[in-house]
Amino acid sequence: MSLFLEVVSVAEAVRAVQKIAPPLGYEDVPLEDALARVLAKDVHADIDIPGFDRSTVDGYAVAAAETTGASEAIPAMLQCRGRVGMGSADAGSISPGSCLYVPTGGALPTGADAAVMIEHAEQIGDDILVHRPVAPGENVVVRGEDFRAGKVALERGRVLTPREIGVAAAIGADRVSVVQVPKIGIISTGNELVPVVETPGPGEVRDANSYLAGAFVTERGCHPVYFGIVRDERAVLKRAVSSAVDRCDAVLVSGGSSKDERDNTAAVIAELGEVLVHGIALAPGKPTIIGTARGKPVIGLPGHPASAFVVLVAIVDHLLAAMRETTVSRRTVRARLTQNIPSTRGREDYVRVSLGNGEATPVFGKSGLLNTLVRSEGLVRIPASSEGFEVGEEVEVILW
Repeated sequence: MSLFLEVVSVAEAVRAVQKIAPPLGYEDVPLEDALARVLAKDVHADIDIPGFDRSTVDGYAVAAAETTGASEAIPAMLQCRGRVGMGSADAGSISPGSCLYVPTGGALPTGADAAVMIEHAEQIGDDILVHRPVAPGENVVVRGEDFRAGKVALERGRVLTPREIGVAAAIGADRVSVVQVPKIGIISTGNELVPVVETPGPGEVRDANSYLAGAFVTERGCHPVYFGIVRDERAVLKRAVSSAVDRCDAVLVSGGSSKDERDNTAAVIAELGEVLVHGIALAPGKPTIIGTARGKPVIGLPGHPASAFVVLVAIVDHLLAAMRETTVSRRTVRARLTQNIPSTRGREDYVRVSLGNGEATPVFGKSGLLNTLVRSEGLVRIPASSEGFEVGEEVEVILW
């Protein structure tokens, strides 16, 4: 227990959780079940995409050279020889001085290397007047321009969003290899905690952290396993953590991380494995614990929900990403501060802010206040090397 409250930097804490992230293995799943999963292997295109030269506009397939110098006053005149049908196996061909009508997505006929938008042409009988020149390759995509057969279309480590799902379908990947979903045990400890369905009595509070942490890991593609409320008794907590590490890939324990004789999380982790970190130069969230129990990561979160959430964002996010073999993805915006944000050099601060009209307004509040979470849209990170930011300064806001 010599590490008790010997603080480390946030960067050191992140490296610690990344190092202890356990490998999970892979599984093949149908494409329709792959949303939000992480690719375990590269996915290659089975054919050229597109498989033929095609138009990207409704218009006329032409030889670009025959439109050189075309204008409203002196249009180029071409004879329209018909239409290219959608899905047609044979798009035909054009000869000098002719063109074919082609719809968006239609195949380009032999002899054509560009398409004139219908808005830039005028049809008079069988003749087409082209009022604007096109360059070779304009308004068309050529075979294999999107994806080449045999080449990597989706690389391992990519989180599958609807965009990637669509690409996978286009290249014939009806099943994909993905990282197994991490199971994260969720434990809340504290004699003051009562279930959500109960009305707290004097000195009691509802268990918010189980739901907060569970929703956080779910949002990041993991599966929470709830172990309920555990009293501040070492033997009881040890049984709960033992059960959680047996059933899960990692465990989050909220409460029990402060320097107090009743707080047993660090002691239990030490008995079941090893305490690696107990104290991070982070505000809020200094008393966070990082350790392992029977080879599984166990993180001790602060009991106050707002502090716990900052630790989830700053530290736990990196553990979950490492377990899923991907990287942390942050949504950020730039905004100007409406107030000064002071900070202490040597400590990394995360300050909640509200956003509006390109401005960020600090939402100052004590770590135990929940209203600051719903009154804010994100966090401003103040590096340990800084003494804060001044009003009017542009900052990066990590969005919730």
